Amino acid sequence: MTLEDAFLDQARSNRGLGSPFTARILTLVAQRLSHPNPVIDRMRAWPGDVTNRGASLPLRILAGLHALVLSGACPELAACYPPNPCPDDTALGAAIDTAFAQHPDILLQWLDSPPQTNEVRRAAVIIAAAHWLANRFDIDRFVASELGASAGLNLMWDRFRLDLACGVFGPRASGVRLDPEWRGPCPPAAEIEVIDRRGVDIAPLDPHDPDDALRLTSYLWPDHPWRLERARAAMAIAEAPVDRGDAGPWLADRLATPHPGAIHLVTHTVAWQYFPEETCDACLNAFEAAGARATADAPLARLSMEGDARKGQGAPIELTIWPGGHSYKLGRADFHGRWVDWKPPGDRHRRQT
Repeated sequence: MTLEDAFLDQARSNRGLGSPFTARILTLVAQRLSHPNPVIDRMRAWPGDVTNRGASLPLRILAGLHALVLSGACPELAACYPPNPCPDDTALGAAIDTAFAQHPDILLQWLDSPPQTNEVRRAAVIIAAAHWLANRFDIDRFVASELGASAGLNLMWDRFRLDLACGVFGPRASGVRLDPEWRGPCPPAAEIEVIDRRGVDIAPLDPHDPDDALRLTSYLWPDHPWRLERARAAMAIAEAPVDRGDAGPWLADRLATPHPGAIHLVTHTVAWQYFPEETCDACLNAFEAAGARATADAPLARLSMEGDARKGQGAPIELTIWPGGHSYKLGRADFHGRWVDWKPPGDRHRRQT
């Protein structure tokens, strides 16, 4: 796929995800990829997959442009962004030209790092899976770990409110409210307690640092103000430590400590594709080694929500649990958490009441 095609493909995806404004931005950038510029030159020389199945260069540029708006660095572009009235493509294109011409250094900074969205609504999947696990093992205490955790917002999942038609999960007074369209049975009820939480990222962000907060919010689309509000609410309560490092050795070390009476839940959502192959292999080895040590009193679970070949149909929710190493497909979820198609295994594992 050419670079132009990658931007146009991402534009179609964003339009389907309910973001017509960012679709316009991506289309206009695609039309300018033959113009000489340090940022465009860097993209054209990029090795490997530039699409949303690889390096996601369109999302990196989209975030860089949004950062120029949020920081006030490019007032010409900010004047064309929501909540201001949306101009025609001629005016919007001219503002994009100004951003590329006057702020290449900032755009290159965003281009050099993988996307770090910390989409808070993905936590709905984690909450539901945790309740399913608590029900299966009759254990309500958890150790929470996350690979590719960015700022660790989704490590705070037990402090978010999942508001479904069938019930409320989590603290009712939480300022972070998740209300996806829920398809399928209600998760089982449980009184969840997270006794330890920690994440790892190759370039962790501090949600309480203004520069890092800008990076986090830049990846949220400007015509989705509710996502910005929800992310900022999650940033306000974030306190999970996120270590800087490679996920492979970190996971092996993290899983070396047993936690009797608790489920160790390791999550990764739209992160695995950014890991080098050797990191993925090291993580798989760490899971297998720790899984061999897991017991019914100290089980291990790996929950993933990663893209697959079914474009436009969200991401599969997959869970592997030890002891036993059994894998389960729990359904699918929208990448931004707008809907969850929840299809857990039957009730044969549920607690007897």
